[in-house]
Amino acid sequence: MRLYAEPVAETRPGPEAAGLRGSNQSGMRAWNERLVLSLVRQHSALAKSDIARMTGLSAQTVSVIMRSLEQDGLLLRGEPIRGKIGQPSVPMSLDADGAFFFGLKIGRRSADLALIDFQGRVRGARRRIYRYPTPDAVEAFVAEALPALTATLPAPKRDRIGGLGVAMPFQLWSWVQDIGAPQTEMDAWRDRDIQAELAALSGLPVFLQNDATAACGAELVFGTSERPKDFLYFYIGYFIGGGLVLNGQLFTGQFGNAAGVGPMPVPGPDGRMRRLMTVASLSVLAHALDQAAVSADQLWENPDRWDVPEAILDQWMTGAAEGLASATLSAATLLEMQAVVIDGWMPQGVRAEVVRRTEAAFYRLDLSGVEPPAIREGTVGAEARALGAAAIPLSQRYLIDQNASVREG
Repeated sequence: MRLYAEPVAETRPGPEAAGLRGSNQSGMRAWNERLVLSLVRQHSALAKSDIARMTGLSAQTVSVIMRSLEQDGLLLRGEPIRGKIGQPSVPMSLDADGAFFFGLKIGRRSADLALIDFQGRVRGARRRIYRYPTPDAVEAFVAEALPALTATLPAPKRDRIGGLGVAMPFQLWSWVQDIGAPQTEMDAWRDRDIQAELAALSGLPVFLQNDATAACGAELVFGTSERPKDFLYFYIGYFIGGGLVLNGQLFTGQFGNAAGVGPMPVPGPDGRMRRLMTVASLSVLAHALDQAAVSADQLWENPDRWDVPEAILDQWMTGAAEGLASATLSAATLLEMQAVVIDGWMPQGVRAEVVRRTEAAFYRLDLSGVEPPAIREGTVGAEARALGAAAIPLSQRYLIDQNASVREG
């Protein structure tokens, strides 16, 4: 991206900057471009005057930046808004064809590869279901799916693919007993550098992040509801995972596993403590289906449509909700959170009911001395991990730093 400079004396903080104040010093020129793109993404469309007011940058600097971003194909000029004094206001929005990104989710039962555009819309996706993940299986899937998805773009736009993000559970070899996989095959994850191998395979910069953290990042970047500054995020997949947003930024911790909620102790139906993942994961529902001689494969094939016996689903939702409520209370005693967001690999109706039951169970607990957070649904849905993976290279290249712990290869 181009760089810009203007005298420090031109800096004027706007009343709506809210921590997004721009800098007019040359060392922060690229930051200002990312800031403009981040604001346009948050507000869908903004005029130059809006951005100048929000950031404190001079109108001249904002004009130069936005004109260059438009020439680079990243911003799209809208229809002038007339009727006010002075020049008509021209809203600028993200050009969907400005950049493209791949997001790969490596799950315990399936892999998904999605191609998204600059606005975060999915242009194409592929899925591979397996009994357990191995590096060879994942690479074979990517070798087949990535060229096929690339071919869906017009040839001139293919050089606008900016990277491949990968969302996967860390230390997959340590979950052998839980997923019923051979230890020898899962041990391959110890010695293989999947990030480097995918970079060589794809020819793209590759970024790696914990899968639940990536799902939380998708809510932060692509979520459609008002995003609170501080929230705890639960993603219910084969195992439940989580993410944490503090002061509007994704917090991942030193090793990238912050808010790894699965091991959180919660009381079970018998009153004894157990891990959250043993009551609020899809693996629990899958086990119940297997015990009832009902195929659990449907859970991984289509997250939008399940055919699960009502009694089994009801029991699972109740147990998951009570575990989530207890985990929420524990987190709320340590962090002043505005909200708890619950999403997962499940039909929207099931997600809505889990959220409703979680809120009801939460308010049955002793909340003395606790400021209750709002408990609400996520807005990205089942594909949050793949979309969150794609959001990693997008954020790294075009958005203001989300304080995310990622590794670039």
